[in-house]
Amino acid sequence: MKFRKVLFVLVCLLTYSLQAEDGYRLWLRHDLIQNKAIRNAYALAISKVNCQVKDTIASTAVKELTGGLSKMLGKTIGLGKVNSIAGNINLYLTTESVANLLSKKGFKPIQNEGYVIFSDKNQIHIVAKDSKGLLYGAYHFLRIIQQEKDIKKLNIQENPHLQLRMLNHWDNLDRTVERGYAGFSIWNWHELPDFLDPRYVEYARANASIGINATALTNVNANQLIFRADYIEKAAALANILRPYGIKVYLTARFSSPKELGGLPTADPNDPAVKKWWEEKVKEIYKAIPDFGGFLVKANSEGQPGPQEYGRTHADGANVLADALAPFGGNVIWRAFVYSNEEPVDRAKQAYNEFVPLDGQFRKNVMVQVKNGPVDFQPREPIHPLFGALPKTPIMMEFQITKEYLGQGTHTVGLSNLFEEVLKTDTYAKGKGSLVAKVIDGTLDGQTLTGMAGVSNIGTARNWTGNLFGQADWYAFGKLAWNPYANSDDIFEEWSNLTFGTSKKVQSVVTNILDKSHEYCVQYMTPLGLHHIMAANHHYGPGPWVSNMSRADWTSVYYHKADEKGVGFDRTESGTNALEQYYPGLANQYRNKDSIDLKFLLWFHHVAWDHKLKTGKTLWDELCYQYQEGVDGINKLADQWQSLKGQIDEERFNQVTMHFNIQKKEAKWWRDSGLAYFQTFSKMEIPKDLPKLDHDLNYYKNINHPMSPGIRPRW
Repeated sequence: MKFRKVLFVLVCLLTYSLQAEDGYRLWLRHDLIQNKAIRNAYALAISKVNCQVKDTIASTAVKELTGGLSKMLGKTIGLGKVNSIAGNINLYLTTESVANLLSKKGFKPIQNEGYVIFSDKNQIHIVAKDSKGLLYGAYHFLRIIQQEKDIKKLNIQENPHLQLRMLNHWDNLDRTVERGYAGFSIWNWHELPDFLDPRYVEYARANASIGINATALTNVNANQLIFRADYIEKAAALANILRPYGIKVYLTARFSSPKELGGLPTADPNDPAVKKWWEEKVKEIYKAIPDFGGFLVKANSEGQPGPQEYGRTHADGANVLADALAPFGGNVIWRAFVYSNEEPVDRAKQAYNEFVPLDGQFRKNVMVQVKNGPVDFQPREPIHPLFGALPKTPIMMEFQITKEYLGQGTHTVGLSNLFEEVLKTDTYAKGKGSLVAKVIDGTLDGQTLTGMAGVSNIGTARNWTGNLFGQADWYAFGKLAWNPYANSDDIFEEWSNLTFGTSKKVQSVVTNILDKSHEYCVQYMTPLGLHHIMAANHHYGPGPWVSNMSRADWTSVYYHKADEKGVGFDRTESGTNALEQYYPGLANQYRNKDSIDLKFLLWFHHVAWDHKLKTGKTLWDELCYQYQEGVDGINKLADQWQSLKGQIDEERFNQVTMHFNIQKKEAKWWRDSGLAYFQTFSKMEIPKDLPKLDHDLNYYKNINHPMSPGIRPRW
């Protein structure tokens, strides 16, 4: 009997060990510290946690601290008295005397949700202005221990630069996920509110640990059912789980809901009955969710209903919702991703044309959410011209964490460099130094309502993101939403340490993969400023030949404009003059095809195939070499990953290996398809020192993936 019990325990431990290394725990891997000397030093310094604050979020902070520390130190970390600050780790809020003490120590005033961590006389103090700050400070301290850093002379201050740090789920009520590549939606609306998946708590922990404080639960291509009483009850059940982790719930609002759900003859925002309907609906929501955040709205774009159907503006539409939310402190987030039913001369110009005349007309609780670039989350785009162009309107950044156009779930592409490139681009809106980061954090124009949103890459995949390295993109988004001036290198290093341990060899390889993979992806997909040349509908794989769509601006040929003379979209004065939407300091960087940074060349210029670039190569040759550099680069990264065999647990190592094997094939597929197609126009040979194409153009055109994940549902 004793033998059986021992065997049972061993089997259980083995099973746990196997499950524990499948990626489910993300970066919250609070394992026992293996270095005994370091562990013992921590154990001597830390014995209990005291907290002066007694509320739900502060209790979560204490729970996370005691639980995580107990696991990492191999001993039980107890609780002190609520009103005591005599323990090893002390959590408390600022008072006047505390603020004076912190000031003497050189700390600046603590802002909402910010915190200070400092060591003093063998004690560690986590001080905040509010309970959310205590929670974020607790997670920061856990990261310090997890990375085995010194705690004797802590002197840390963190204040969030952005108020609203938000995930946008493009999740539908039937659990499909638009542009999702990690399984189905984690929200099981059918079984809510009665069945509460434990995964919801783990989701909350992961987001809170990186400072995310809001989530929009539903797709921007909204369904009016979310406002039905039973679905409000379901959303309230999720809000109850997220609340202890400082996360507010937002819902996407279908603009036509007063008609489709309320039975009104119109959804005209100027109609008194429509205004009344929204007021009553908002009251109903707040009764169920007292801390409800507000509405995220996609209107008059891609067939979604909106105020323009009634001759009203985006401001008219946003303001009717904002007025209903204002008494409760709620916000409207109105997306600027719009393009009309009439095909524009240049789709990249439309959002600017529609929103700039409305600057200053939105209510104070309205934010305009702007994608990082003017087309649609391409592998690389110049910044959106709206950044800096709406000085009287709060602007919220929208990044895509899910990789709709970057290989989806099969490619390892570190997105932090993409995000950082955008945030640190100078708009020149108020002269040199007018960074995008300054636009969205409010410092450029004195805005007080600030935020950043990321389109979620989370699903029911056991490791949350499908591709294991997708976790790094989620993590990086949270860190940059907290501090848009952060450096990607620091984020890569921290994520590697928390996810794979503190081995310097592992850290070196993992951070190099995250650092180099985005540039390589751009090269093998859309080099030299090419864009929107993916396959139609599902967007999986290359499709530069796509031409037969119901709208010209849904095709690839609309964007690359390849002909026998050359390739590229002329957005200079001789073309659509999209350049005029940028401030001169930035526009001048793009105006001349011979001086422009080559990464944006074909975005702004139609260039002859034989035109000699500043690299000394013709455009055609440079295009060929760029494509190949991307393919070669990914092969190198895959080889580097193989050098970690035996240093990373087998299951996660194999996950990444298999995805790299797919990516290597698909990088070559992108390269060969692009060159086969563009060669029909250039009539030029591929340089002799580069590999030839494996197949002709028809072969690549006939590759078909009708069941690719993430296709937009058609109801």
